[in-house]
Parts: sequence; C-alpha cells; structure tokens
Amino acid sequence: MSKTYLIVGGTSGIGAALLGKLVSRGHRVIQLSRHPEAAPDHPAVTSLHWDVRTNDFPADALPATLDGLVYCPGTIRLRPFERLAEKEWTEDLEINLLGAVRALQGAMKALKAAESASIVLFSTVAVGTGLPFHASIASAKGAVEGLTRSLAAELAPRIRVNAVAPTLTATPLAERLLGNESKRTAAAERHPLRTIGEPEDVAGAALWLLEDARMTTGQVIRVDAGLASLRST
Repeated sequence: MSKTYLIVGGTSGIGAALLGKLVSRGHRVIQLSRHPEAAPDHPAVTSLHWDVRTNDFPADALPATLDGLVYCPGTIRLRPFERLAEKEWTEDLEINLLGAVRALQGAMKALKAAESASIVLFSTVAVGTGLPFHASIASAKGAVEGLTRSLAAELAPRIRVNAVAPTLTATPLAERLLGNESKRTAAAERHPLRTIGEPEDVAGAALWLLEDARMTTGQVIRVDAGLASLRST
C-alpha cells in the first residue's frame, strides 16, 4: 500500500538513496532541503526548501497525514577537543539535534494523524565506540540517541521512533575522509568486514525501520561493518 513519507535532507548521500528506495516501492515522498532543485524530477516526489538553521519549518506545506519522517542532516567535525570552539559545538547541536526537534515538532500533527507512523533519526557509531577527535559530533549525536529513546516511550504505541548509527560511509559529507584510494583502504582496514559503507547500505536499514520493523522502537541500529565486535576483543 502506498504511503507518504517526509525526508529532511533527501537530495544527497543516505537521504537520496532512501528516497529512491521509497519511490521504487510506490510511496510518495516529500523532501525538504536547502537545495530542493537537486531532488529527482518524479511525480511521487515533492521537494521544498528548508534550511534547518534559519527557516521556519514549512508545516503548512505538508499533507494532513504522514506515515513516517526521516531526519538526515548531519555534520562530521573531527578536531582535537582543545581546539573546538564553542560556536562549533553549537553548530553541531543545531544541525544534528535541534534541527531534528524542529522537524519533529512541525510534523507531529501529521504523524499523529496516521494509523501508525515511524520516525527514523541518525546517530553515529562514535557515540557507542570511543573514537578520538569525535567529541563534538559524538556529543550531539548522543543527544539524538537520548531523544530517540525518550520519544519512543512518549509516542508509543502509534508512532515508533528509532535511530540508525552508521560508521564512515561514502557520502559527500565524508568526501574529504575518503578522497583517494589510500584513504579508503585505510578506513576499510579499521573495520572487521574490511569495507566502507555505501549510502544504499545505510538507507536499507532506515527503510526496514520505516516499513517492516513493527516490533522495534527506541532502538539504535548500528550499521558499522563489525566495529562493535572489536569492543569485546
């Protein structure tokens, strides 16, 4: 059965991969981003402008009912702790946490109008696996995980809330970390599966949470190429 989903940040990386998967399954997708013109020209896709830091959420442009919401915007700021300025901590929180809060509050009426709905947020493996130089992003995404669990309890039983925590993935956001073959090889070797994630890999986990995981809420699903297994070695 066709459903209607909202993706914030659906024009590149994981969000674009998820948008493609949803459309291929016959769903309607509303996509919000700073560059709506980059969304695919497809009759099932409505693309609108929204900057999570500067614009009011376009709640009036949404349909009366939403079957799910996925918030994709994020940051990758790798820097020694003592060199992180307060404005950088604030920016990471603004994009990763507060942007998600604004989207959820703005879309909540439409989500609650559905018979059942699913929310998917994005964390990072750096929250559950201590990684150097990740203090700011791990802190911001840790807040996202707390929000996930709290809302899962508050919005049950009609709305499920989960998060996906990927490892380094080959998206435009991570381009500077994977810009040549030697960087990709070194990054892959740090994972037991010896591979770098592609957007489609992570989008597959988000798709499962949206469509099929009716018994799953309040969870953080790691897509980490085996990093979690290293914690026991």
